[in-house]
Amino acid sequence: MSDQQNRTMNTMRPGQMMGRGGPRAMMKGEKAKNFKGTMLRLLTSLAPYKIRLGIVLLFAIVSTVFSIIGPKIMGQATTVLLEGVLAQFRGTGAIDFTKIATILLTVLVLYVLSALASFIMGWIMTKVSTDLTYRFRQQIQAKMNRIPFRYFDNTTYGETLSRITNDVDTINQTLNQSLTQIITSLVTVVGVLVMMFSIDWRMTLVALLMIPLSFGIIGFIIGKSQGFYKKQQEYLGHINGQVEEMYGGHIVMKAFNREEKTLTTFDATNETLYESAWKSQFLTGIMMPLMNFVGNLGYVGVAVLGGWLAIKKAITVGDIQAFIQYVRNFTQPIQQIANISNVLQQTAAAAERVYEFIDESEEIAESKTPVELTQVRGEVEFRNVHFGYNKDRPIIKNFSALAQPGQKIAIVGPTGAGKTTLVKLLMRFYDVDDGAILLDGQDIRLFRRSDLRKNFGMVLQDTWLYNDTIMENIRYGRLTATDDEVIAAAKAAYVDHFVHTLPEGYHMVLNEETSNISQGQKQLLTIARAILADPPIMILDEATSSVDTRTEVLIQKAMDRLMHGRTSFVIAHRLSTIQNADLILVLRDGDIVEQGTHRELLDRKGFYAELYNSQFEVPAIAEEA
Repeated sequence: MSDQQNRTMNTMRPGQMMGRGGPRAMMKGEKAKNFKGTMLRLLTSLAPYKIRLGIVLLFAIVSTVFSIIGPKIMGQATTVLLEGVLAQFRGTGAIDFTKIATILLTVLVLYVLSALASFIMGWIMTKVSTDLTYRFRQQIQAKMNRIPFRYFDNTTYGETLSRITNDVDTINQTLNQSLTQIITSLVTVVGVLVMMFSIDWRMTLVALLMIPLSFGIIGFIIGKSQGFYKKQQEYLGHINGQVEEMYGGHIVMKAFNREEKTLTTFDATNETLYESAWKSQFLTGIMMPLMNFVGNLGYVGVAVLGGWLAIKKAITVGDIQAFIQYVRNFTQPIQQIANISNVLQQTAAAAERVYEFIDESEEIAESKTPVELTQVRGEVEFRNVHFGYNKDRPIIKNFSALAQPGQKIAIVGPTGAGKTTLVKLLMRFYDVDDGAILLDGQDIRLFRRSDLRKNFGMVLQDTWLYNDTIMENIRYGRLTATDDEVIAAAKAAYVDHFVHTLPEGYHMVLNEETSNISQGQKQLLTIARAILADPPIMILDEATSSVDTRTEVLIQKAMDRLMHGRTSFVIAHRLSTIQNADLILVLRDGDIVEQGTHRELLDRKGFYAELYNSQFEVPAIAEEA
């Protein structure tokens, strides 16, 4: 681990989690966009807990008042003891231990009650803060299902995960620890001030002279630290995103000897995090020494004035002792407020990022009168479709095609022609910019997205399996399927044979990276999942690109049986896999340049024939070389 990495780890707070990366570069010294608005909104989020917060406030006041009264009563014990010692020395009396014991017992009861009230207050506040963070995570998770895919095109998933982990945890820690401290500190300041005035107004004024100096220090440090806390919170996400990315692509990174490049990129991000982290922590660290210095000045002033007043017999020695305790009790909550103010900067930055995500624009609202088809025939029409991920750069231009029920439609073309984009439009992952896509004559925008998507089965080039048994990964296609139905689907996809060669068979658990089965086996499992779903329309996007030739032939036979009577869209670069398609659409630069059957397109000797022949000319070229 480099020196920079060590420095970063040392500047992190205990228990602080590191987030995952975000794409946006931070400007040096960037501050929370709206500190006041964010904190007010956070208080609004606490509205459902107002009764419990009221109870917390009540117990905070009780706990603080009891602890404040203690020094005043304890001062009486000191006065009684001193008077008794002096009386005993003069021979005019003795120490009244009974009275002292009564006073001490009273103080003990007060402190026990204060501790009990503090315990109840902490227990309630922990419940409130945990419940709020639970709600935040629920809102973020629900929001993820409503945000358009376009958002995730421009934002790394680590950025989102950083908000659901780091930022929400920061809010939780602040509410659980700092909010009660704010309440008790404010009550303590007011209560102690009252007690100090009750003892002597002149000494109180001396103590109060320290407040402007204290708040001046607090204001200066807050102004300097706010931007650094914002940057630190953001770059924690960047760091974890890079680390996870490198772990996920560890083999590729090693294969291309990119260790040095990776470390250079990491060190640049880590250096930025280090700079903001040490500055924010340094500013936080010097807060307490400066406040202690100011507090000590107050002690000196009070001690000098108190001694003079005691000589004049204006106050008792016990009052001086109690007052000095009150001065300490007065400066401590101010110091706590100063420290909490720094924490609030970090909390505001975290809450702001959470609310930014919650406020992201959502997918176009569902139709208020959605179309509901009792039976889907499978007729799909693309009518003058225009679309671009960036509207200034369209990918699909005036695309029109008609798939009759039960037809097998192949979509071919070079990389970037718009083949996969058509599938995303068909599934309403994106909405067309112009034109329409119709299912059985109905615009798909009139369907509920869930109703539309349940009519499609998808097998994508990039397999997605999760950390569970093979049986459950196949059952993901239809959660109500029985074990026998899962096994039947596995047999249809030629999964059953290789599963029996694995330890524990269908009950073998795939690891998180699904590295305990081959890439071809992963693809077969996703095909079995689609077979189990048994939808009226099938979409295969390079579904056989990761399997060997022998397995590909078996899959093609299984798929031909599966797709019989169903409308199916097959996207493939390997043109040998779609020779039996009812219709082949040839895309080039977002437009259909040719369409027809395999034989018809070859006879035309056009762009399709050029693509097809090029796949068989490569070996000859290599041989000549």
